[in-house]
Amino acid sequence: MKTLFQKIINKEEPAKFLYEDDDYIIIDNKYPKAPIHYLIIPKKPIHSISESVNKDKEILGGLLLLASSFAKKKKIKDYKIVFNCGKHLHIPHLHLHFLAGDID
Repeated sequence: MKTLFQKIINKEEPAKFLYEDDDYIIIDNKYPKAPIHYLIIPKKPIHSISESVNKDKEILGGLLLLASSFAKKKKIKDYKIVFNCGKHLHIPHLHLHFLAGDID
């Protein structure tokens, strides 16, 4: 069964795309927890960061580098990046939360 993110990647579900390349997408979070709340999602389906393996290191490193370059492009200097795991992971597809603005 496809996850919501796989459906978004395949353009089967709507989302506001901010970035896309062969390996990743960045979308606006539909339920933001901060004034700026993006989701950085690899196209390769990995369940979560806690289930990643050594062969995923290029995808994982790419997520962090993309977060950094996207922040620079948007001129955002203060931000948080977060992976959720276990009960905090609501969609079982690895993704990085990028949060900025008035956040604690």
